[in-house]
Formats: sequence, structure tokens, C-alpha cells
Amino acid sequence: MRTYELMFVVDPRLPDEEVVSLADGYRELLSGQGAEVIKEESWGKRKLAYPIEKLTEGTYHLFYVNAEDENPFPEVERRMQQNEKVLRYLTVRTDEGRLRYREAPEKPEAPAPAADKEESK
Repeated sequence: MRTYELMFVVDPRLPDEEVVSLADGYRELLSGQGAEVIKEESWGKRKLAYPIEKLTEGTYHLFYVNAEDENPFPEVERRMQQNEKVLRYLTVRTDEGRLRYREAPEKPEAPAPAADKEESK
């Protein structure tokens, strides 16, 4: 089982009902691809780090997704790219990074201080 996070930023001029229906459509599309949205967060309107299409705010929405071995996102990302209401989106696989950090070897110990050399003189 793989876990992902899908964040997308929507045009802030859209009414809340339209943002909810847009998120519902993406959730259903993910379910149709064999993925399960386990948690959903709506962060509301927030300031953007830089202007996008002359907009300084965006409505943020986040999905936490569980999926089997295959990637369920190509169709979802294609539709987001074609939708003018979606300003930006980002999909991140979150389970792989945690495994990599757990398996990392510990750092070797530092060499002995140079004070021992002075004492031997």
C-alpha cells in the first residue's frame, strides 16, 4: 500500500459550492482509479507565494490518498492541468521518504580531539 498527498490550489473567485463539487469530482475519479481518499482538508483562501495569472490568493485543498501498487494519478493530473479553475497542483508520495530515512545508517563518530597531540610533546 502506498500513500500520497494531493494538494491543489483553485481560483479564489469560485464560490464554495463549486470548490466542493470540484473536489468531489476529483475524489470520485481517484476512487474509480482504485485509490482511496482517507482524509480531506480544505484550507480555505490563503495568500500565494507569488502571483499566478495576476491572482495573489488561492483556495487550497488537500487529499490524503492510499493506493495499491499502481499510480492512480495520471488521469487526475491530466484533468487538473486542463481545468482553468485549478491554478496549481502537486502530488507527493509520502510512504517512500519515511522508509528511506529509517534505513539510513548512523553517522560515524568524530575523530579524537587534537589535544592529545599536545600532551605527548
